[in-house]
Amino acid sequence: MSKTVTRRDTFKFIAAGLAATSVACSTKTVKAPTTRPVLLNPINDRWSNTHDRVWLGGEYWANPMEDWRISNGAAECVTTGGQRSVHALQHQLVDTSKTFKTSVRVKLLETGKEDGGVAIRLGVRSEINEYRSNCFVQQGLDIGVINNQIALGSKRKSLTRAINNDEIDIIITGSPQAQLVALNVEIISVSSGESLGQMEALVGTEELLGNIAVVSNFNIPSFDSGPNQSRSDAGRYQFSNWHIEGEAFSNNVEQKFGPILWTMYTLSDSRSDEGFIMKLSALTGPLGEKDSKDVVLQVRKNGKWVEISKADLDTDGWVATFRIPNWDESQATPYRVIYKESQVDGSLKPDVYEGTIKANPAGRKMRMAALTCQNDYAFPYEPVAKNVAKLDPDLVFFSGDQLYESHGGFGIIRVPAKMAILNYLRKYYQFGWAFRDAMRNAPTICLPDDHDVLQGNLWGEGGAAMPMAAHDENRVDKAGGYIEPIKMVNVVHQTHTAHHMEPIEPNPSKRGMSVYYGELIYGDVSFAIVADRQWKSGPERLNVIVGTSGNDEEPNFINPKWNSNDLHLLGDRQEQFLKRWAQDWRGHKLKALLSQTIFASLATHQMNPQHYLKYDFDANGWPASGRDRAISAIKGSKALHICGDTHLPSVSQYGLEQQRDSNWAFCTPAIAVGWQRWWRPDDIGLNYANRPQHGMPNTGEYLDSFGNKNYIYAIGDPEVSRSKNRYVMAHEKCSGFGFITFDKEEMTYKMDAYRFMIDATDGKASNQFEGWPLTIKQSDNQSA
Repeated sequence: MSKTVTRRDTFKFIAAGLAATSVACSTKTVKAPTTRPVLLNPINDRWSNTHDRVWLGGEYWANPMEDWRISNGAAECVTTGGQRSVHALQHQLVDTSKTFKTSVRVKLLETGKEDGGVAIRLGVRSEINEYRSNCFVQQGLDIGVINNQIALGSKRKSLTRAINNDEIDIIITGSPQAQLVALNVEIISVSSGESLGQMEALVGTEELLGNIAVVSNFNIPSFDSGPNQSRSDAGRYQFSNWHIEGEAFSNNVEQKFGPILWTMYTLSDSRSDEGFIMKLSALTGPLGEKDSKDVVLQVRKNGKWVEISKADLDTDGWVATFRIPNWDESQATPYRVIYKESQVDGSLKPDVYEGTIKANPAGRKMRMAALTCQNDYAFPYEPVAKNVAKLDPDLVFFSGDQLYESHGGFGIIRVPAKMAILNYLRKYYQFGWAFRDAMRNAPTICLPDDHDVLQGNLWGEGGAAMPMAAHDENRVDKAGGYIEPIKMVNVVHQTHTAHHMEPIEPNPSKRGMSVYYGELIYGDVSFAIVADRQWKSGPERLNVIVGTSGNDEEPNFINPKWNSNDLHLLGDRQEQFLKRWAQDWRGHKLKALLSQTIFASLATHQMNPQHYLKYDFDANGWPASGRDRAISAIKGSKALHICGDTHLPSVSQYGLEQQRDSNWAFCTPAIAVGWQRWWRPDDIGLNYANRPQHGMPNTGEYLDSFGNKNYIYAIGDPEVSRSKNRYVMAHEKCSGFGFITFDKEEMTYKMDAYRFMIDATDGKASNQFEGWPLTIKQSDNQSA
């Protein structure tokens, strides 16, 4: 077996992945599909018939969502920030051999010291020209008005008179001309009907293909932080009567995203008179006061759709939750969720979202996909999302970091709670947008982690508030506690876990923070679900300066000052739950522990492969005392620990009294690795023993920097990627996903670690990281 993966090998994987996913990766050419649905009939926005609210509708993506409102029948930008845009999701400009027309009505709502400009933006596309990824590109061909001039790209032409406070129509037409496109833009005063000027230009095809959007302040950059994050010296605009026409545009109605954004469900044996309980959550965009809040769940029985439950949307998290006891788990059941969107004219517009509740996979192998960490430079992660759908797992597990603070740009809003929630929801929606097809037909366990609460490192201290000194400095790596408002954190928990089984002990933690730890029994397997950061002690308890303390120490030195018996990892409540769970074997044959991250510190280098960082207090190898109590609690369960977070795939075995005397852990590959880590103990001279028979470097029995005993069987160290293509970069940075097969007859766990750009169904050994697949016995989780 080869022990290294070369760059040439990477491009072989990429070619295979492209064939599997049909995603174009060229950064130089833009190639449209050979066949596509085209726009045969003109379309217009529905804002004039939509109630006032934040969410603009399933036909659009707003950047950022929290800065837009429907108000009095128009889409209004509520800030003066730059690059605020609204993208049409169902219609992209794909064929410049056809004519097209688009127009929008614009009104300046607030005048600033300068004019940032208002435009229709054409040719908005990423390097893969995929409509969702295109939504986050802040450039294209801007055609509109700025400073009383017509703007067509970089060209300017003065209007016949000042606009003042007039509403105007921006009207653009395009027609093919000698392998180019002849564009014409005209500006019309709505009140007088007079033309305020027009302008023509010939442009190349490559300037036009891609998304179409409307933009407020197109000539001002956006900022992710600082005083210009949400405001500038410019004004702000309102848009209405957006019209798109012509066969140059595609017409992909399936690209509509909402009102029902996606669903998640679980199915679990309650071991009570309630039998199997099915819980399902349906998420919508943030609606308005006059919008309906009712959501209906139907199932298909005897060839007919039958309503079985109704639920109200929670107006903080915009999620409706259904709980159905005594579910017939013996057969697959089609379901659909219906939301009827009320219109201003009194009509109702139904939205239907369909899927299948799988049958309980009892009496056969149970297959689970395990995913973690979605940095949106690789959004929408199509190679991974499509592979998961093709593998059709019985269960899908997302272990955390479904979003990052940088998702979608435009920064973080921490207060007030209402705006912090909208800021979070907008980022979280990218997760559902990418993986909803994997979740609609399979039970899904979805855990929030530190980045999901917009906190790069989290020592939760049981729900305590972060000290104000750290809050004022916006230093989330300085102390324990949560920086976000408690109401926002509870929305994160709700939108991730409302469809899970009820927590074992539902009493909230500090400040009324919700909890979600508990058990799910499915497919003859019991899953213990825990929150491994919510009760974790903060580093300030030991006067730790994160990133600095201890870095001058010799690598093999275990410093007792960084440990104390009164420190916590899981906290007493979860430790006691796991002790009980480990001994309770009713109704299942195998066990697995699901949490956010591994109970070890398996990274020696961070940022780059030369930067050695001895102590990572964010890793759950710290505190060692809490780590040992957690492993002691699960030791009798003979469970496999399945987790993520580290951006570094690994298979290892924990040790307590001696090496290899406890459970195995599978830390799965990240969907899209951002911050890079390496496990390179051999480079720094860490002592080791009993290297596995395969002889791969950096494997064997080690003590991590906190003195924890770990047997490393396989590790997936990355390359340093310099690719400009998101999918190539993700592949080279060791992105991918995990897959676990539970064999209840043989009492084994098989672990697969798939790379990013592959076809997981073609059986090639190169699809997986070196050292995988690996199968262990249940009995291996107690000793070597």
